[in-house]
Amino acid sequence: MTSAAATPSPVRRPSWAGRNYTLLTAAAVVTNLGSQGALIAAAFAVLKAGGSGGDVGLVAAARTVPLVLFLLVGGALADRLPRHRVMVAANTLNFLSQGAFALLVLTGTPLLWQMMALTALGGVGQAFFGPASEGMLMSSVSGAEAGRAFAFYRMAMHGAGIGGAALGGALIAVFGPGWVLAIDAAAFAVAGALRAFLDVSHIPPREAGGGMISDLREGWREFITRPWLWSIVVQFAVVNAVVAAAEAVYGPLVARDELGGAGPWGLALAAFGAGTFCGALLMMRWKPRRLLLAGSLCVFPLALPSAALAIPLPVGALAAAMLVTGVSIEVFGVSWMTALHQEIPEEKLSRVSAYDWLGSIAMVPLATALAGPAQSAVGRTSALWGCSALIVLLTAAVLCVPDVRRLTRRTEPVAAGGPGVSADAEGAVGRLG
Repeated sequence: MTSAAATPSPVRRPSWAGRNYTLLTAAAVVTNLGSQGALIAAAFAVLKAGGSGGDVGLVAAARTVPLVLFLLVGGALADRLPRHRVMVAANTLNFLSQGAFALLVLTGTPLLWQMMALTALGGVGQAFFGPASEGMLMSSVSGAEAGRAFAFYRMAMHGAGIGGAALGGALIAVFGPGWVLAIDAAAFAVAGALRAFLDVSHIPPREAGGGMISDLREGWREFITRPWLWSIVVQFAVVNAVVAAAEAVYGPLVARDELGGAGPWGLALAAFGAGTFCGALLMMRWKPRRLLLAGSLCVFPLALPSAALAIPLPVGALAAAMLVTGVSIEVFGVSWMTALHQEIPEEKLSRVSAYDWLGSIAMVPLATALAGPAQSAVGRTSALWGCSALIVLLTAAVLCVPDVRRLTRRTEPVAAGGPGVSADAEGAVGRLG
């Protein structure tokens, strides 16, 4: 006779983790496990084929350029078609391009133009996937627990990214970059299969619009009429650019010249990764009432790594600064996603997301390209202090925007086709402490 106490109870998902959300999170974990290792593998594939450091940069740029060019089209398309179909199509393109890249590396010596072309196809896939994915994620959660759902999603992604980078590095050392690229291609296939099972029956059918240009104009109006939205996107266009210059260019140079080599810099980057995980864990519990005020205040610490490199601080202090930065950027990231979720009508989410993405990445290639000339012109230390100063000044400027300070958390979704609730409507907005 089996007692009732011995009967295993079913595993219960949290109320905010519905079917779509669970599928999206699982697919994101699979993708990040493969992609983070593939980023390292692509660089080693170029070097193994006899390429230089400049060639590595060209292959990386080949991904960024089409990403910038096609983002707005991807956002408009994702608001016009079922988003899960756009995501699956993009995953299929990534599977095919990355699989071909892996095959070239495993069977011979790939040419630089071939690697650039295949990487560019991956960038095209990401341009269509990103806005559709963000819109789909935001439509999969609702109510007061949206922030917690976004925090868990980001925590899962970061954890998978950290594990994927570590696993990818180990597999490259043992088997070579080709097999890691092949694993990434398989990860895209698995993720695409998971996303094919997403249920979009709860999303109202899209009304026929006036064409792609009309859709983009409508998305632009949604974007530009909200001061909190465009001001923070402009802020991060510069913030992301100078952070990328500091971490991708100056950080390795300071580590080589002042800190003892690549090992200390790897430790600092690992501390940042741990910080993002801790920050997402914090946002699973903390629900700040003034979303963007809390998030924007946490942008100030992003100036710490550049300042630490400018001094430069010892490795332990640099790692501590990177840890704090990781926590801070997650507080901002979850707050930002929650604000978009509650203020942007569902049928316009992907287009607004595309403008957000475009602003966030457009200046990064320019900043990394100008980092070397800036160092030659004013010196590395001055350039790093300049990075920190820009972050502080732009964040202070954004805090002068009333809507950034006043936007408050609420649980009611924005009515379809209607404007978001103004942050100035003090009595009309439901608030949570």
